[in-house]
Amino acid sequence: MLLYQPSSGYCYNSDSIFLYDFISSFKPKGRVLDVGAGCGVVGLLVAKDNEKVELEAVEKQELFVKYATINARVNKIPYKIHKSDFLELDEESKYDYIISNPPFYHDGVTKSENEMLFNARYNSNLPLEQFFKKVTKILKPNSHFIFCYDASQFGLICEELSKVKMRAVDVQFIHSKIDRVASLVMIHARNGSKSLMKILPPFISFEGDEFSQKAKEIYKKASTQSIKCQI
Repeated sequence: MLLYQPSSGYCYNSDSIFLYDFISSFKPKGRVLDVGAGCGVVGLLVAKDNEKVELEAVEKQELFVKYATINARVNKIPYKIHKSDFLELDEESKYDYIISNPPFYHDGVTKSENEMLFNARYNSNLPLEQFFKKVTKILKPNSHFIFCYDASQFGLICEELSKVKMRAVDVQFIHSKIDRVASLVMIHARNGSKSLMKILPPFISFEGDEFSQKAKEIYKKASTQSIKCQI
């Protein structure tokens, strides 16, 4: 998949690639909304691998809307993108899946002065409480919310999901190396579910200085080619 990205500022990373694989493991279909689409990488990869997906996206930064629109066109993927803050999105539309690699750096870290990086990285732009409340308003009953987040905030995530009557039913922690603490968590949550949480085996992304075999397989499946440019 060919993906155009800004020549400077925020670019997607392994989080997006690993999240795409996690989402695809649930074989999504129907109306899917990619929240905070950026250049479109997560949603477009998911749609590429799952023909029954009707893909939409929401992105508030105009430049990223342009990149995502171009990326959908060059990869011949039907795509509808809303230029909007997710919290202000029309609530009459309902979705079967909401997917997202949201901004999740917490308030305690030093913030970038670059506007693009600031919007893409820091959770003050999409606080968990407001994020999850909005998700429940536009998600169909008994449907799916799949996203990744900072692993150290997992307890808070479960608390906030519970407040909006959602439940994390599948969870996988990502570790950079086998002896490192988890840096990322991928979560499949559902509304109306009574299932107990399933903790999947940990995903180790590196073996020594190279990607692990699993990581290599995911990158091979994604088969992305990035081109940094100005549009």
